[in-house]
Amino acid sequence: MSDSSPSIESARFISFDGASLPLRRWLPPGKPTAIIVALHGFNDYSNFIDAAAHYFNQQGIAVYAYDQRGFGQSPHRGRWPGKEALARDARLFVQRLHARFPDKPLFLLGHSMGAAVALYALASGPLPVNGVILAAPAIWGWSSMPWWQRWGLKLAAHTMPWKTFTGESQHITASDNRDMLIALGRDPLVIKQTRVDAIYGLVNLMEAGFRAAAKLHTPTLALYGDRDEVIPAAPIMDAFGSLARSRSTLQFRRYKNGYHMLLRDLQAEVVWRDIVSWIRQRHNRP
Repeated sequence: MSDSSPSIESARFISFDGASLPLRRWLPPGKPTAIIVALHGFNDYSNFIDAAAHYFNQQGIAVYAYDQRGFGQSPHRGRWPGKEALARDARLFVQRLHARFPDKPLFLLGHSMGAAVALYALASGPLPVNGVILAAPAIWGWSSMPWWQRWGLKLAAHTMPWKTFTGESQHITASDNRDMLIALGRDPLVIKQTRVDAIYGLVNLMEAGFRAAAKLHTPTLALYGDRDEVIPAAPIMDAFGSLARSRSTLQFRRYKNGYHMLLRDLQAEVVWRDIVSWIRQRHNRP
């Protein structure tokens, strides 16, 4: 199919190759003052933004989120689709939504893997967005990993790509919101067992996102929790710490009590307020 075929329907996004990606939208009463396109993280799906979206709606901001291919209820669930396809989906969705609402400020928000997709999509060329919001950006790629992790993952991906892992042995605390984590554990749309080749593809994407961050000139709000046990602080600081001091288009905020799931932590409303404040600064609305 050609790029003239993609379309946004009421409950799905038809992408460049005809893939039907489930779509959710949260609309404020009345006309929105701004629009957020939200990209979910690895093994998650579009409902990740639900609690934040209701808050954003109260501030007059509409939110759109689709299940990225390979996740949620999208085709080929659990299989890595490739970073190019993920970025192309994001670019097309933003372009189609902007065409539908040309007079509304539009912001691209990505959490974790979704932030890496946003970075890679923006690196592919200009997009009609007023800014990008990167929450706990997954930019821990090959260049940030110790040699033994690189070697082990590459070997596994090329010899047993079908093997799956649950991650339970890692003993990682993704958030202090225990009720939310329990709900995710019971949600059948959240992937629990991950293929090795999907992890390998994710690291390729994270490396591309890390490299794209240095070339990013779109107005950016980068958010990171000091208690994040998923993405180490070192690559985050390498990508955004020094740039924030030298680039006026970048704001970098750290949260002392923030975990990886910044948008769903117990202190999530603090993060939501910061996002709304930054959006209003970008388009001068009270």
